[in-house]
Amino acid sequence: MPHPTAPTDSSLEVTTWFVRGRNALLTRAEFSPLYVDYYLHLSDNGLRYAPEHDALLKDVLAALVLHAAGRPWSETIAWTLNMQNPLVNLFASVDNQLGHVVGQAFARDVRENPHNLFFSDVIPGSKPRRRSVVQFDGTDICAAVELFYAQSEQRTARLFRAGDEEFILVSAQPDCDKEWLARLDLKTACELEAGEELVILEKRGYRWFCGCTQERMCEVLAPAMLADPEGLFGDQPLIRFSCPRCGARHKITRETLEAFLARNPPGKRE
Repeated sequence: MPHPTAPTDSSLEVTTWFVRGRNALLTRAEFSPLYVDYYLHLSDNGLRYAPEHDALLKDVLAALVLHAAGRPWSETIAWTLNMQNPLVNLFASVDNQLGHVVGQAFARDVRENPHNLFFSDVIPGSKPRRRSVVQFDGTDICAAVELFYAQSEQRTARLFRAGDEEFILVSAQPDCDKEWLARLDLKTACELEAGEELVILEKRGYRWFCGCTQERMCEVLAPAMLADPEGLFGDQPLIRFSCPRCGARHKITRETLEAFLARNPPGKRE
């Protein structure tokens, strides 16, 4: 049954099944609708990533959506992968309650480390944020996600690319047949309905959306404006900056920010 707050304008549908007798969760989706929205976002904002960064980010987005679809509705999850070769940070976030997906690739000022680092941040509703960090090597996002499951989630998962834009995630549930899951290969994963009893659990809708409006960006800049307005603007009438979540480019004038603060003084904004 769809969650009552699931988006009605979602472009991507993700289905989950329970693999009866194996005690595993199967999550599968074809991501071309989300990728279309992602490329429209890049085009609208004049953004262009290096082809290898673009390919890696798309894999991270797909993997995170499949992971999130098997998690509680109240969770917001963000993954940041610090890659060393190529040197890039890949960020992706999913808000399960709203069905929003967002992300971007950062190729500037990337910290160099001996290994790649996989950061996972989970906000479970009103509870405190949880963070885990896993080291990994190479550029295989499927392998990195499987390692994340093994070390951070403390359970087995297998992530497969079933096509250019289709992915399958099979993750262990309590009393899972771990030997079966460890032996699972791409061909068998693609044909699970033929050899296993699948029970559909739910369908969830997702779409690309950040929500970084000018009002929201003013909210982000307000503390800096209150602390040091001259340091923020200098002698310029406006500042240009990019949303840290999706990379969208914004321009905020001093007058716009001052008007925002007049409408939303610190006491009112808490």
